[in-house]
Amino acid sequence: MAGSRRARGGRPRPALLLMLLLHLRWPQVAGAAGARWTGPGTTPHLQTIFLGRCAEQIALQNPELRDKNCTAIWEAFKVVLDKDPCSVRPSDYDLFINLSRHSIPRDKSLFWENNHLLVTSYAENGRRLVPLCNVLYGRVGDFLNWCRQTNASGLDYQSCPTSEDCENNPVDSFWRSASIQYARDSSGVINVMLNGSEPAGAYPVKGFFADFEIPYLQKDKITRIEIWVMHEIGGPKVESCGEGSVKLLEERLDKMGFQYSCTDDYPPVKLLKCVEHSTHPDCALSSPSYLQDAGGSQCHSCPPPEMPGCRVTLVLVHCPALHLCAAGSVQVC
Repeated sequence: MAGSRRARGGRPRPALLLMLLLHLRWPQVAGAAGARWTGPGTTPHLQTIFLGRCAEQIALQNPELRDKNCTAIWEAFKVVLDKDPCSVRPSDYDLFINLSRHSIPRDKSLFWENNHLLVTSYAENGRRLVPLCNVLYGRVGDFLNWCRQTNASGLDYQSCPTSEDCENNPVDSFWRSASIQYARDSSGVINVMLNGSEPAGAYPVKGFFADFEIPYLQKDKITRIEIWVMHEIGGPKVESCGEGSVKLLEERLDKMGFQYSCTDDYPPVKLLKCVEHSTHPDCALSSPSYLQDAGGSQCHSCPPPEMPGCRVTLVLVHCPALHLCAAGSVQVC
């Protein structure tokens, strides 16, 4: 191979020696400039991360899943690592899904588009709500990449295909399978968080939520669907409820016979966003005697009357017997 060539005098060329070392010690780094696919390569230590997340989910977050076997789940998952990276279908994950699936608490499902980090922050590891990344089969794959080399055995650490390269790639097929199962298992009140500042629109009409979640919602198990259109603090309001792609979503749900509501900048989520922007005008609140939670119940904050020399600051007022908080304001003198 090229890396074994020697310069005159019998000493390896420094650049070639470096490439040889990279291939031997860090195959995911070597030759990255020649990456074939448009996506990042396999995540280093994939198996270790997968098994660690599985064990953590069972031991610390969902002890009721103690009968799940993480090793068996990994064995079912890794079957796709032996397949051509453009020939992996959602059905290839069927055994993995069957071994790792579990019930989702009623009223706790949270679907989303274009705001992954906000969703995970608000969900609080499943303590407040349970998005796909907080169920076992979603947790083990969150933010990871994987694929086999095209013409050789072993994982490809340089690049992996995305939908731009081929439809049946390992990661997209994984999330299609997981999304379908998650939608089928969701019940009660369904929460949907969209990004109203996304330039392409809050609701992608061709996306995972549109194509692999909405069609698989079980109408007889669902009470209503609540849409939250969140906007970036200080950012553009590209779309809001009743506008653009959000209106298309509302019309679709109406045709499917779902009861739904839509809220712009849902207060509990906006408060979370305002933690890092507490002095921004978008985060300034008046002093309401109450705000309503998602169920319409009043959350009393009872702020004192404004006094000279005082400033208003934000507090969270917990609504008893509810998993949400409302926004209130108090005065600091």
